[in-house]
Amino acid sequence: MANVTRDFFIGLSNNKFLNDQAKKWGFRLGAEKFVAGTNIDSVTNVVKELNNCGISCTIDNLGEYISDKSEAIAAKQDLIKILEKIHKEKLDCHISVKLTLLGLDINQSFCMENTKEVLDAAKEYNIFVNFDMEDYSHYEQTMAVLRHFKETYPQIGTVIQSYLYRAADDLEGLQETRIRLVKGAYKEAESVAYQSKQEINRNFIELAKGRLLGEAFTSIATHDHNIINELKTFIEENKIDNSKFEFQMLYGFRTEMQHELAKAGYPFCTYIPFGTDWFAYFMRRLAERPQNINLVMKDVFYTNEDKLKRGPIVLGGIALSSALMLLGKRRMRNRKAV
Repeated sequence: MANVTRDFFIGLSNNKFLNDQAKKWGFRLGAEKFVAGTNIDSVTNVVKELNNCGISCTIDNLGEYISDKSEAIAAKQDLIKILEKIHKEKLDCHISVKLTLLGLDINQSFCMENTKEVLDAAKEYNIFVNFDMEDYSHYEQTMAVLRHFKETYPQIGTVIQSYLYRAADDLEGLQETRIRLVKGAYKEAESVAYQSKQEINRNFIELAKGRLLGEAFTSIATHDHNIINELKTFIEENKIDNSKFEFQMLYGFRTEMQHELAKAGYPFCTYIPFGTDWFAYFMRRLAERPQNINLVMKDVFYTNEDKLKRGPIVLGGIALSSALMLLGKRRMRNRKAV
């Protein structure tokens, strides 16, 4: 059942029509709990609040799979403005970038031109830039862009997903590169990725321990308290210095634990998304943590007085229709496979 729920929300994240409709509705789907507004000023205010609590931040200007050059150029300009804002406000913050936002799906050379301009600004302000890893179809391209720029721009890194079989081998080639270790948020084929939670978690722990014993910095990105507790014990037993790692979680998720870890003296970073193109990100977060669905549904369909809202019902109906279509297609594939 858990895999069906996960597949359902990942399917919604890839639905262009729903993504476009969500932009019109704004944050009426409860996304404001997990997305820090739609503009630079709104996300800056959130960063300042967290910095005051001893928490570092990384900002993600939401958007992906861009197919129009003008949109990619606008995204590049926005990222440079964000870097300028971080520098001017002296924020404890870096940026995370999906390369499809900068035109990777249009043309790799075009994307690299845009990326270079962003990295030039980041280098000038001495701000770290992390290349977010997207679905597996973009994996090799993202790694190629990282390798291309690594020598000239040492303040860059990327993400390794523990659900991929190749994760350990890839980390061998990234021993001097800062990385964020995650479980993985996309639906990948069994030929390239573990499918069970147990296997993904086991690999995550093994990869994290290996990185902690190495030299490069690692962002340990998980909301799983069992994994965090095991790694805390490992860190203490092996006397791992705080300069080697940080724990990282998403904005709006397990907020109390985020503050507890920071207060306990562990380096901590919150991943903060913002922008109007929030739907795909939000659906993938629900796919990762279905236990948040009840909270979201209450925010979407009911007022504080427990009265049913009218507006979101339309979008909810569209989402339900899409869900039925996805499930129908899945059943057809299963029948053909029999």
